[in-house]
Amino acid sequence: MCRLFRYAVGLTLLLSSLVSNAHGQAGDQRRPLEWRTLVIADFGTRIDYPTSIFTQAGKSKVGTGQQFERVDGGATLSVYSRPNVSGETPRTYLRNNLRMERSALDYVRTARSFFAISSEGEGVILYSRCNFSGGAHGVVHCFDLMYPQAEKRAWDPIVTRISLSLRPLES
Repeated sequence: MCRLFRYAVGLTLLLSSLVSNAHGQAGDQRRPLEWRTLVIADFGTRIDYPTSIFTQAGKSKVGTGQQFERVDGGATLSVYSRPNVSGETPRTYLRNNLRMERSALDYVRTARSFFAISSEGEGVILYSRCNFSGGAHGVVHCFDLMYPQAEKRAWDPIVTRISLSLRPLES
């Protein structure tokens, strides 16, 4: 019985350590994260991102924007904008640009002015959102976020804030 108790205590401490580490990586939930607003002036894009998690890691690979990375490389954020030259809608943009099978997506939401998609697999969550502004030939404002699946609970409020902050600059 004593051996079983020590095993249970050890397992509890290990799980507690793992959960604590996940929260620490995404931002310690006991202290507020530091946030900054990124502006892509060329396309009138603004988005909030947590500076206590991400540091700049160069230009985005798509469109005009910025790439960010967590110090340990376990999470990345890419923010970018590009002209909507062909007048795509959120639905047609997804159809023409999605690089995985639609069946691999765990979450898909399309509306008149945006889409949001998410996929979980191989220990990683990929989340992407694009907002469409300026009518048929306006601008597409996007971000792609990748983070560890084991840290999902810690990331949920962060993803929500980033997602809701993505918008065109007020004119």
